[in-house]
Amino acid sequence: MTVMPTQTAVDENNELPDAQVILSRYTSRVIPFWKRQVVQGVFPGAQNVPIAYAYVVNPEARGSVVISSGRIESLLKYKELVFNLYHRGYSVFIHDHRGQGLSGRLTDNPHQGYVDDFRDYVIDFKRFYDSIVAPNSDRENRFLLCHSMGGAIGAQYVLAYPEDFQRVAFSAPMFGIQPALPRWLMHLVVGTHHLVNQWFGKSPWYFWGQMDYEAEPFEKNILTHCEVRYQIFREEYLKNPNIQLGGVTGRWLLAAVRAMSHIARYSRTFPIPALIMQAGEEKIVDNQAQNAVSRRFPRARKITIHGARHELLMEADYYRDQSLRAIYAFFDE
Repeated sequence: MTVMPTQTAVDENNELPDAQVILSRYTSRVIPFWKRQVVQGVFPGAQNVPIAYAYVVNPEARGSVVISSGRIESLLKYKELVFNLYHRGYSVFIHDHRGQGLSGRLTDNPHQGYVDDFRDYVIDFKRFYDSIVAPNSDRENRFLLCHSMGGAIGAQYVLAYPEDFQRVAFSAPMFGIQPALPRWLMHLVVGTHHLVNQWFGKSPWYFWGQMDYEAEPFEKNILTHCEVRYQIFREEYLKNPNIQLGGVTGRWLLAAVRAMSHIARYSRTFPIPALIMQAGEEKIVDNQAQNAVSRRFPRARKITIHGARHELLMEADYYRDQSLRAIYAFFDE
């Protein structure tokens, strides 16, 4: 097994850019681009759950990037990144995972994060790839870009369908979650909650401590240093309450633990080159699990964005630009 040496981003010294510059660019360029050029639609996923998607075809595409988003997220949150990738020369594709965003919900309470099995995410993704991505892009230079939970989904997809993408970049991937408990203890706690739910509950329960969607003020957030991007994200969810999502159910957490175990078990057989970008101030996923997986992937490169929080792709420009440069360089190879 050959693992490329770890690369480390430069340390934090620079001033963060003016929020007004980001906001002005978003309102004057990103929003008109999205309204004018991006195609949106819906297709039937596994069990006929409606899956929402969006894409934009670059007429002079150097390749295609398919985005696998994180938990609670919607494609509406990715307008700026889609804009960036398009103007880098890529066609861009994204869909909302089942149970969140604009896609169909799976429980009576639409705020509950629920999935029966992560393989359902992969089935939806394959249908998206076959019906939307493949007919609208060239076979060569198809790349996968995953964030957080989307990393666990994307890794399972690549293991199942190794011919569909040439490279994959992971942003703060969910190869483990906080708190970083021993695997046997996590299985025990989550499994116990799920069994009690099955015995006494007629519908899925939130896992202990989880609740309906609530907008966290920026000062309390642990996702990003960029207040303007954080407020854009929250305002999108305020304007579109149907995309709001709360905490996870015990069933979702059990499915996630099983998915992460599957990735760890088969990590030595991971078939394509991978870039793993780690947030230095991570509070959501487990960086040690990322380290372990990156060491086992046969062709993996890991970089650390020091000082950055979990949302590398909506961080302050100082951190976000490091992430985008790493992604572009990796795909350009």
